[in-house]
Amino acid sequence: MKLELGVRHWDHVIPLALGDVPGPAVTRLETTPDLWSSPEYDGGETSFSRYVRARAAGDDRVVALPVFLMRGFRHRCIIVRRDSTAETAADLKGARIGLTGWPDSGNTWTRAILAEAGVGIHDADWQVGPLTSAHPVVDRIGGVAVGNNIRHTKDGARLVDLLQDKELDAVMSPFMPPGFHDEDSPFRPLFRDTRAEEREYYRRHGFIPGIHLLALRKEVLDARPEIAQQLTDLFEQAKQLSFQRRNKLMDVTPWHNEEVGITTKVFGSDWMPYGVSPDRRMVAAFQDELVAQELLAHPVPDGDLFPYQIDPLEKTA
Repeated sequence: MKLELGVRHWDHVIPLALGDVPGPAVTRLETTPDLWSSPEYDGGETSFSRYVRARAAGDDRVVALPVFLMRGFRHRCIIVRRDSTAETAADLKGARIGLTGWPDSGNTWTRAILAEAGVGIHDADWQVGPLTSAHPVVDRIGGVAVGNNIRHTKDGARLVDLLQDKELDAVMSPFMPPGFHDEDSPFRPLFRDTRAEEREYYRRHGFIPGIHLLALRKEVLDARPEIAQQLTDLFEQAKQLSFQRRNKLMDVTPWHNEEVGITTKVFGSDWMPYGVSPDRRMVAAFQDELVAQELLAHPVPDGDLFPYQIDPLEKTA
């Protein structure tokens, strides 16, 4: 399969990158590629939010497959100072909240947690900027129209500094600042028990939020539409092989086996299913959030969002 794909360093794509599952050439990257302006790739990983908003605007240059390469709960992504009295999403009503990007898929899901607790986008003061000095000062609002309560940090000020100096009450970030898990860290998660909150979220909603997905250039699929199903099956095979190896050969923590056991009991053997069928509810919920957060006028019809309405042909687990 003569394709060049760019994805981030997910363990579930390693079998494809190494050739253990024969398929396209997969380059693992430190950052998400821009498929709209990176001619060196035929496709790869892209932002769910950016893709939905592009399709809504009539931009069909990139076509996504229902393969979510990045998923994650977002309760753990809200941090506060260790001495903060805030412990629930509702406690952030009227708060000053920093975040690393306004239209980002992950932050859209995180704001949805607050919205569910009655804290909408007009109920807080938002500052958008780099998390630490290691992150670049760039346009993190992304050119979208926002209200007066949403702005970049002054002079590119870092969110951790603003939080520590009590100029922010909370920060949303997909990655924790250095030293966050140390005993003497000045920060902590908003929720005292994020796992309990996330388990309850899954009980209510029935999914783990999708953040990035696999996509190809339109001309690639126009020339070879059969590769939509082929790629979906290959990524499924790679994921299942990664799961098998994870159960035997990958000790992320000394309690790895116990953690895998807990995860399986709650979510089943595959917590990141591929295909349109298992993800319809999640995709609809995400579009509803984009609309509620004024990033989308109305949901994109399912067939327009995913022109290839496919599932993996067979599970290998």
